[in-house]
Amino acid sequence: MHRATKPLLWCVALAALAGVFALYTRPEFLVALADQLWACF
Repeated sequence: MHRATKPLLWCVALAALAGVFALYTRPEFLVALADQLWACF
């Protein structure tokens, strides 16, 4: 692997985590997600 690959992967992982955190601050998203999961059963 190149030297720049590891920091790039860390940046991608942190961006994904920040995106997930941003979605969890929206209650309507959580309700919609729970409804979709509940519909599977």
